[in-house]
Amino acid sequence: MNNDYTEISPSDPSVDAYTTPLIAVKAEIGYQHKKRRYVRKDGNCNVLFRHVPEEWLMYVTDIFTTLVEIRWRVMFLIFTLSYTLSWLFFGILYWLIALANGDIKDPTNPPCMYEVRDFTAAFLFSLETQTTIGYGFRGMSENCMVAIIVVTVQDVISCFIDTFVIGIAVAEMASTRKLTQTVGFSNCAVINLRNGRLCLSWRIGDFRQHHMVEGMARAQIFRPTMHATGRVDINYKDLEIKQSDILLAIPTTIFHIIEPGTPLYRMSLEDLRKDDFELVVSFTYTDDSTGILHQTRTSYTPDEIHWGHLFQDMLNVNLKYYKVDYSMFHHTAKVLIPEVSAEEYDQIKLRRSPRHSPRHTPRHSPRHTPCHSPHHSPCTKRPSINCNPPMVTVELVNGTTEAEVHAAMAATIAAVCEDQGHLCLPRNPILT
Repeated sequence: MNNDYTEISPSDPSVDAYTTPLIAVKAEIGYQHKKRRYVRKDGNCNVLFRHVPEEWLMYVTDIFTTLVEIRWRVMFLIFTLSYTLSWLFFGILYWLIALANGDIKDPTNPPCMYEVRDFTAAFLFSLETQTTIGYGFRGMSENCMVAIIVVTVQDVISCFIDTFVIGIAVAEMASTRKLTQTVGFSNCAVINLRNGRLCLSWRIGDFRQHHMVEGMARAQIFRPTMHATGRVDINYKDLEIKQSDILLAIPTTIFHIIEPGTPLYRMSLEDLRKDDFELVVSFTYTDDSTGILHQTRTSYTPDEIHWGHLFQDMLNVNLKYYKVDYSMFHHTAKVLIPEVSAEEYDQIKLRRSPRHSPRHTPRHSPRHTPCHSPHHSPCTKRPSINCNPPMVTVELVNGTTEAEVHAAMAATIAAVCEDQGHLCLPRNPILT
């Protein structure tokens, strides 16, 4: 690791030191963080439905999905009640049959059910019949056809209850909500330079050691619009992602190039802090062990998009393994980057390009007078850029270093700062 880096843990109280310039920007523009999120960090949508027609009917009609989506403690309570109430219901029926046949009052009477002389015995007979325990004391006789029919019905119902309970338990254990907790996103998104272009990127990783999944990443800009009449419109804008199909064997950095046609192309750092939108990202994949399709998602607000940061390298390669250090999954490094928008940055690079530099007019042309002519005052020279800018070496997303590329970037960024008067972020990165 370069000695210019200073490592800071996210739990360290001094980590807020690097946000001081951004706090100043927020204070100037009066930005207030949006309290209501469309998608929470855990991936659940912050949406409440009201006045749904026939809501309870829909839940009862699709009872299987309803039971899969409820909490485990509620599911256990429902399953316990289903067994207990069925035992109690059929126990009452057996007790009524024994009472009607006279088994309770006259022990010498041929019984419908052996050893069933009171309600407790009838309840135990119901439990033993449904669970097929068979202690050997109680049993069914051929004297009462009604009792035989009730036993048959109870056996069929018990099969349905067992099948339903086992199916719900298996579906709950294989639920997407549980599996998506092992596939997660970074706590923040970053904006930095990649091959001379401003890019928005975030990280995704699979925390399971022996499971590789293949899927597709997607990102959308969610922006609510409030009208004067109080009506709210929800606008969605898809972001193009390079290499969206991923084999998630190691943590991957997903990036979106901020180019013409994207919602962030005309957005500078100050505009980012003013804006009120939400970046919703998702990863849809198929689990290789179960073959079930899953999706995990999260969102980033403008406060969680760090301008001028780069994700820290977490992959080491030795002779046998690719070692992944997940303690660096959420860590970033501050890098040199202009605060202007991608559109303005591209225009400045275009003007600085040698192809678009103005040609020198011949000395004898009437439209041009030499700068050192005695009849004219000395020309005011435009501030020049050092042809040999200081080398700024930072870690790229893929873990490689390209000193020459970053030297050219440093010269271009210096030109942007010199031309426009924008404050550039510090040159020495700080690991956060």
